[in-house]
Amino acid sequence: MRHVKAADLIRVLLAIFVLWAVRAPEVLVVLDPPQQVITTNPIAGVHTRLTDEVEAWKIQRTLRMVRSMGAPWVVEYFPWPYIEPQEDEFSWHHSDIVIRHAENQGLTVIARLGWVPEWARPEGESGQNQNNGHETTLTYLDYEHYEAFAQFVGRFVARYRGRVNHVIIWNEPNLSFEWGYRSVDPQGYVALLRAVYVEAHAANPDVIVLAGALAPTLEPEGSAAGMNDLTYLERMYEFGAAPHFDGLAAHAYGHTAPPDAPPAPGAISFRRVELLRDIMIAHGDSAKPIYVTEAGWNDHSRWTGAVTPAERINYTIGAYDWARERWPWCKCVAMWAFRYPAPTHGYQDHFTFVTPDFEPQVIYMEIQKYTGNDR
Repeated sequence: MRHVKAADLIRVLLAIFVLWAVRAPEVLVVLDPPQQVITTNPIAGVHTRLTDEVEAWKIQRTLRMVRSMGAPWVVEYFPWPYIEPQEDEFSWHHSDIVIRHAENQGLTVIARLGWVPEWARPEGESGQNQNNGHETTLTYLDYEHYEAFAQFVGRFVARYRGRVNHVIIWNEPNLSFEWGYRSVDPQGYVALLRAVYVEAHAANPDVIVLAGALAPTLEPEGSAAGMNDLTYLERMYEFGAAPHFDGLAAHAYGHTAPPDAPPAPGAISFRRVELLRDIMIAHGDSAKPIYVTEAGWNDHSRWTGAVTPAERINYTIGAYDWARERWPWCKCVAMWAFRYPAPTHGYQDHFTFVTPDFEPQVIYMEIQKYTGNDR
């Protein structure tokens, strides 16, 4: 065996010391005294995007800032693979942290549930398939695993009973890339709702199961990219969805139109949600509420789908007002997205209210004024 020279040993020990010395110190996170949201608009909300935020103090600070902005509602994503990476083996640590701090800040959480763990993916689907390198497996849930997903939802609902009473089942199933890069299938989605609804209500009879989270899109019939959201909702009803959900989740991006632009089947606008509402009424579902779980405007200076920063502020506040004053059937409007854990270095950064370093953007401060939290 070769003897280790003293100089080599010193260098190794020095390297270890340097790594120890420069590592980020662990931040002690202590719950705040129980908080309440002060706001002039009780349906205002944001999508917090804490899915990949690993540090507890950053989760706490994010939710503090949401409360300080005056938004009582948050939508957060809890991916199935993160919580049940192996069948019947659960890791609740991250979701427990998020729920605990949201509850502590007085926020109402809408939990978006979806994606597929490796053990529940179709045989032969691991990592990436041949579809131009897309990771289709994360959104590919085959019929054989509907019951496994339903059981996961039931466990989630049971764990957070009385703390999280709203769950969104899947995300934008009317888009191909959210449906495993397959042809979208409203009949298959209704079958998923049917399986989930039973498990969720067995775990908590008071839970509100939200269907849809439909993406506003004008895709024509037969498009490989997806299905028009109005058509998709109509098909859901045709396939018997009505008894299997308690409310509709909808996405209401304004694109370049102001929030009061009249809705039209051939246009993307904030008020397109009203056309979804008309379909619900036509099918005798007027008693069910709608939750706008994604919405907003982008103010990137070089993106064709963007508006100016001033317009974004005015349109966002205008949308909050429009929903509160004219949509008695709407429970919340959650804007995308409060903050990302890291910059995307693209137009997506211009949807946010706070930078990754927690610097409030102008829109954040203007909404604080709007909700009465600027003092």
